[in-house]
Amino acid sequence: MLRSFRKIHQFFVDKSINNGVILHQRYRVVDLLGAGSYGMVYRCNDIHSKECKVVKQLRPSKRKNKKEIQLFNHEKAIIQKLDHSRMPIFYEAFSEDRNYYYVMSLIQGKNLEEAIFSHQKTFDENESLRFVSKLLELVDYLHMNDIFHLDLRIPNIIIKNDEPHLIDFGLAKVPNASTNKENAEELRLQDYYDIGDVLLYLLYTTYTTKKNKALPWTEELSLQNETVYLLKRLLRIDTPYSTIKEISSDFQAAIKANGLVE
Repeated sequence: MLRSFRKIHQFFVDKSINNGVILHQRYRVVDLLGAGSYGMVYRCNDIHSKECKVVKQLRPSKRKNKKEIQLFNHEKAIIQKLDHSRMPIFYEAFSEDRNYYYVMSLIQGKNLEEAIFSHQKTFDENESLRFVSKLLELVDYLHMNDIFHLDLRIPNIIIKNDEPHLIDFGLAKVPNASTNKENAEELRLQDYYDIGDVLLYLLYTTYTTKKNKALPWTEELSLQNETVYLLKRLLRIDTPYSTIKEISSDFQAAIKANGLVE
C-alpha cells in the first residue's frame, strides 16, 4: 500500500521540466534523456559557452529525504573526482526552487543498449573481446582511484568512436575507513563479474537459436578456449581473478587466439 502511494506521489510530483526552460540562468532544457530511481537527466544547451551539457536533477519527490539527497551528493562527489576522456566531466552544482542539480559533460554517441536493440549492432568474438578490453581500461582507472562502479551494464555504456565511454555513477562506491578488506574485495569482484556479463552479452548478439530448449552459454556459443577460460573466471564459475593485470593478460591471450594483433 505504501509503495503504491509512493508511485502515485512520484507520478504527480516528478513532472519533467518543459523543453525551453532555462535553469540557473544558463542551461536551456532541450529534452529529457532519462530518469532513474532518484534522478532525472536532461540534455541542455549552455547559453554561455554554446555547448551541449547534461543537467541531472534529484527527483522532486526525493528532495525532502535526507538519504536520497546524500546519495545524490555522493554521485556528484564521484563525478567530481573523475579525470578521464571517456567519462563525464563535472562542471558545477546548484539548487533552484528547492530542487538540486549538478552539471556534467554530454558524451555524444549511442547507448550500447540502444545500439544493439534499436540499430541491430552485433559483435563477433573478435569485436567483443576488443571492445570489452577497452572497457576494462576504464574499470582499471576507477579502481586505481578507489572507485567501484558496481553498475557496469549495457545501458551505462556509450559507444563513441568505436570505444566504450562510461556513465551513471549512481551506485558507485568509494571505500572509507570503515570498509574492511573483505568488503573492498567483494566490490572489486562485482565489477569483474559485470565485465564478464557485458562480454557474454555482446557475444550473444551474433547468436541465433536453433533449438527450442535454452542451453548453458558454454554449449550455445562456439568460442575459443581462451575466451571460455576468461569468461568462467570473470563470472566466478572458476577461480575468480584477483587483479585487473591478470584479467588484461587473459584478454590479450584470447585476442591473440582470435587472430587479432593489438
